[in-house]
Amino acid sequence: MTQASERAVAALEGGRQQDAVAIAQDAASAGDAECLALLARWRLIGSPLPRDLPEARRLLRAATLAGSEDAAMMEAALTANGTGAPQDWSGATAILREAAERYGGPAAEDAALLSRMDLDDEGYPLALPEPESLGRDYQVKRWRQFLTPEECAHLAMSVRDLLAPSIVADPRTGRSIPHPIRTSSAAVVGPTRESLPLQAIMRRLAAATGTRVEQGEPLNVLHYAPGQEYREHMDTLPHVTNQRTVTALIYLNTGYVGGETRFPAQNLSVAGGGGGMVAFANTLPDGSPDPRSRHAGAPVRQGVKWAATRWIRAKPFDVWNQG
Repeated sequence: MTQASERAVAALEGGRQQDAVAIAQDAASAGDAECLALLARWRLIGSPLPRDLPEARRLLRAATLAGSEDAAMMEAALTANGTGAPQDWSGATAILREAAERYGGPAAEDAALLSRMDLDDEGYPLALPEPESLGRDYQVKRWRQFLTPEECAHLAMSVRDLLAPSIVADPRTGRSIPHPIRTSSAAVVGPTRESLPLQAIMRRLAAATGTRVEQGEPLNVLHYAPGQEYREHMDTLPHVTNQRTVTALIYLNTGYVGGETRFPAQNLSVAGGGGGMVAFANTLPDGSPDPRSRHAGAPVRQGVKWAATRWIRAKPFDVWNQG
C-alpha cells in the first residue's frame, strides 16, 4: 500500500469516514494507483461511498493503468462476470494476459491454467464429459471427472484466507451463531475473487446443468475435518420469488473416509471423488420444493474433505442486490 492509502484506511478504521474519502480522492486525483483501487472497492461494497458499479469499473480501469496488480486482477474478474458493464470475456482475458506479462505471479498462473482449458470465445467448454444417472424416480446426475486436479486445487486455494466456521443469524436475536446443520468451515467466492479459471468452471457447470451462468449464486467452498458433517436438509429457501432450482456439488479431493452425499428418500449414497460433480433438482415442475431432494453430507471419519457448492436459481441472481 502507498502512504496515502494507508492513511485513508487508518482514517476509516478510526471512524473518520469523510477524512478517509478525502485522503483517497486527493491521492487518486494525483494518480495514486492504490487509492484508485481503494475507491473502487468502496464503490463496489457501498461503504463509505454509495454503491456505484459503473464508477467502480472506471476507477479500476484507472488503477490498472496506473500500475495496481490487485486492480488488474479485480478488473479482469468483473469484466468477465459483467459487474457494472456487460460481460466481456475477450476483454477480460486481454486484461489478464497484460497483467501476466507485467507482474507474473498469480496472474501468470491464472493465464497458464486458462490456456489449458478447452474453451470457446465466451469461456464455455467445447466439450463436456457424459454424466451418469443415479437413483430411481428421482435422478441425481454424476460426472466423474468434471474438473482436473489442477482446477480443483485452484478452486480450493481461492478461499484459503477466507475459511471460517459455518455460521447463521439467530432468528430471535440476529446474532451470529454456529450453523445448526452444517459443522464444516466455509467461504464464499465473491465476484471480485472470481478468477477467469473459476469463471470458466462456472460456465462449464452451467452448460452441464442446462442453465445460464447468471442464474448461479457465488461458489461456496466447504472444508470438512474429521467429525464434521452437513446434516439432512433441503436447499430450497423459504419466502423467495427466485428459488434455488438446482444444486451442483463438486468434490475437490480424495484421500478421506466418509463424507458421502446421502439422499434418504432414494436410499442413495454418493461417494465423491476428486474432480467429480453431482447435480440434482430441488423443485417440482410447479416450482414447489421437491422433498426427494432432501440430502446430507455424512460425517468425515478420517482425513479432510474439500467440496464446492453452487446453488442455481430459477432466474438470474444479482449478487450485488441479493435477488
